[in-house]
Amino acid sequence: MILLISKAIHFIGFVAWFAGLFYLVRLYIYHVEALGKEQPDRSILSTQFSIMEKRLFTIIVRPAMIITFIGGIAMLIINPVYLEQGWMHFKLLLVIVLAGFSERSQRYIKKLEQGIAPMSSSRFRMINEFPTLLLVAIVLLAVLKNQMTLIELLLTMVVFTLVLGIFFYLYSKARQKKV
Repeated sequence: MILLISKAIHFIGFVAWFAGLFYLVRLYIYHVEALGKEQPDRSILSTQFSIMEKRLFTIIVRPAMIITFIGGIAMLIINPVYLEQGWMHFKLLLVIVLAGFSERSQRYIKKLEQGIAPMSSSRFRMINEFPTLLLVAIVLLAVLKNQMTLIELLLTMVVFTLVLGIFFYLYSKARQKKV
């Protein structure tokens, strides 16, 4: 029963963490676009986006990440045999990368609050797909465990990345036609 409760906590944190990350990067996109507007719209929007970004990060993203870790660590303590399996090593590596991505968000929040766009909105749109790739890889590893070789996982990720790239390219072309 404790394992199932730990797993539920892990899933709840995981879902909230990703939802927060997806929305946070969307806010960066809108914030960068707001920095290109004329006053007073620029300062009004920028102030509002800064508040939203900080709150989202401190109230949802970071706590959800911590909840994910608590549930995951509890599962590993209850069932340490997972640590002997190769899929878990790779999953933990991807989670560390995701945590680094998540924590790097603070830099973007601070820069945007200062009125500095760390990158273009289109670049943030591309970066927004990075957590999606990690989500797919982490879920595939957790669900399929040892059923999928590392090569098969990497090939799946390459195909998924290509599909996302094509979608992003087509979307950017459609946006350019609207402007």
